[in-house]
Amino acid sequence: MGNFAANEGLSIFVILVWLGINVFLFVHFYLAFLVERYYYTRVILGHALSWARAPAACLNFNCMLILLPVCRNLLSFLRGSIQYCSRTAARQLDRNLTFHKLVAYMIALHTAIHIIAHLFNFERFMDSQLMINSSYLPYVLSQIGNNDNRSYLNPIRTNETNPTIVMFTTIAGLTGVVITLALILIITSSMEVIRRSYFEVFWFTHHLFIVFFIGLVLHGVGRIVRGQTIESVKVHKPDECHSRFEDWGKNGTDCPEPVFAGNPPMTWKWVVGPMILYVCERLVRFYRSQQKVVITKVVMHPSKTLELQMKKKGFKMEVGQYVFIKCPSISQLEWHPFTLTSAPEEDHLSVHIRIVGDWTQALYTACGGDKTVVQDAWTLPKVAVDGPFGTASEDVFRYEVVMLVGAGIGVTPFASVLKSVWYKHVQENKNVFTKKVINSTKFSCSGFE
Repeated sequence: MGNFAANEGLSIFVILVWLGINVFLFVHFYLAFLVERYYYTRVILGHALSWARAPAACLNFNCMLILLPVCRNLLSFLRGSIQYCSRTAARQLDRNLTFHKLVAYMIALHTAIHIIAHLFNFERFMDSQLMINSSYLPYVLSQIGNNDNRSYLNPIRTNETNPTIVMFTTIAGLTGVVITLALILIITSSMEVIRRSYFEVFWFTHHLFIVFFIGLVLHGVGRIVRGQTIESVKVHKPDECHSRFEDWGKNGTDCPEPVFAGNPPMTWKWVVGPMILYVCERLVRFYRSQQKVVITKVVMHPSKTLELQMKKKGFKMEVGQYVFIKCPSISQLEWHPFTLTSAPEEDHLSVHIRIVGDWTQALYTACGGDKTVVQDAWTLPKVAVDGPFGTASEDVFRYEVVMLVGAGIGVTPFASVLKSVWYKHVQENKNVFTKKVINSTKFSCSGFE
């Protein structure tokens, strides 16, 4: 139990805090739309108003978080900073993609609630406009602002329309449709069966997040959710005036006609920070992709495994780190992650690539894997390298005993570790803290004492 708390305690704490913030935001904003200012909005919409706005607040929060776990350079920087304080905290950064998926599921959940609630809202707005009856309060409220659209409550201004037309002719409706379709494509293409078998489909559809965030920021610009202005509430108290709506605005009445206004868009305040960080992240990646990389050696191993040895000026790494590789002759956009199998002590960087998909097969062919003659260096494809990025293996030499467990191509992180051990102990005769490495892939133990 103690080991579980030490290893998983921080992760559970982070998840509970995240869930707690979601619950707090949902409840807080649900209650926030039950106040006096939205009394007349609820006359038309009922509690569907709160059911639409509460998940919207949670969407803002989760959309603020969704980009942070995929900022690889930011995570590497945080890992280096946190590692000096707590290795346990630094290891939590390895679960960035798990947290990214959890946030995505939460976004999908709140999006579904938000959409369903607004479908009810559109129908009730339409019903209020169609109920042509001056003794019917929702209809009277729907007519306010016909001569001055700045103070209207019902965004559907005529009974000669339908909710579908309104959905595609308003900023909120059109952007809502666009970001919902983008989200559906992003989530469905992220299923493991598609990601593994059709990585290109996953990669391209995942970049619809750009469309998603643009639509998200613009979604509230139309100010379709409206309430009574604070100034109007002071002179027109809904709980006192709602039953005397026939006399609103007449001479001698103390209930002037209520004035309504839309809420200013707030989403951009939540997401502008992460969006700027992500843009900076992409700029760093672009700069790295432009640095020259030279393939110095290509080795074809059994079981269709390709080893690339490369050199890049100023490249520094730690054991177990990984890089992203792009081959422009195959694709100008696709980057694929590979664990470094070279050691920090070597003068080159190397990766071992198992040929299992279209992109790896194309790289195998480009490097002459299907040829029996030796390839000239100038015929090898150009590649770009982004990284390195950190993993839990970085602090391997801070432990006295290390167990390496892996199988198949999954043993590549340990190649870097074992090479580095050999260089430190045999070549340089350094006194490393690590005294024993247990390699379960070969069922052997190596001692260094």
